[in-house]
Amino acid sequence: MKSYLYLFLSIFIFLACSNNETSFDQQTEADIIQYIQDNNLDATKTDSGLYYVMNNEGTGATPLGNSDVTIVYKGTFLDGTVFGESDSDGISIWLSEVILGLKEGLQLFKEGGEGILMIPSNLGYGDNGRGTIPGGTVLVFEIKLVEIIDYEAKNEADIIEYIEENDLDASRTNSGLYYVINEEGTGTTPTSSSNVTVAYKGYFLDGTVFDQSDANGISFGLDQVIEGWTEGIPLFKEGGEGILLIPSSLGYGLNGAESIPRGAVLVFDVNLISVN
Repeated sequence: MKSYLYLFLSIFIFLACSNNETSFDQQTEADIIQYIQDNNLDATKTDSGLYYVMNNEGTGATPLGNSDVTIVYKGTFLDGTVFGESDSDGISIWLSEVILGLKEGLQLFKEGGEGILMIPSNLGYGDNGRGTIPGGTVLVFEIKLVEIIDYEAKNEADIIEYIEENDLDASRTNSGLYYVINEEGTGTTPTSSSNVTVAYKGYFLDGTVFDQSDANGISFGLDQVIEGWTEGIPLFKEGGEGILLIPSSLGYGLNGAESIPRGAVLVFDVNLISVN
């Protein structure tokens, strides 16, 4: 199963903020133009000062400024020094959270497109720099826009794959929630506003546990939790046990929450102890 979890350590260089006070001789537009000439590039300049080379425009959809995308990239300075590089599968980034040059530049391409971005420091890390990026530095990115992530379709495909790999007897509701009833239970059935006590374990599709109660469970109102729980817990009666597979649209959406990445599918083993 291909993973789209955010590789924070790999993409930290994309973040726009910086507290680094590295001193560096300022590189200018003249340096970019010289680089273009030295490498015999057919480059175009945007109104912002970004230079780009369109090797292949691509044929798919065009991302927006708030799109999540998967890209393959290699980042270098003008002297050819590599400061960052993805593997051939690429990494997933949110364009709302990257430096201005990448946000603008990637929107010049369609899915499948490839090219080069030459980003002046005012569209990168400015005069301060960040980490290994000196202040005032021009950044060169060789990029391929692999895809724009459609979380609804991706979540659905990933859940179905998980169900097949784990040989689960799962059902789907109209909202896109998948559930497995291992034990229906024999007591009261809660409503969407009931207060219930549930023992649970929450994990991602790769098995990583992000939250867990003890055997006594915890009590809460079903009108105060994520939609996947509001809908899913009333599928059981008291004493019931099973699994909820919750797409991000019924979980924490495109914002995520603390340890929950944006767009993540959540899996919960649940035991409905009581309807209070």
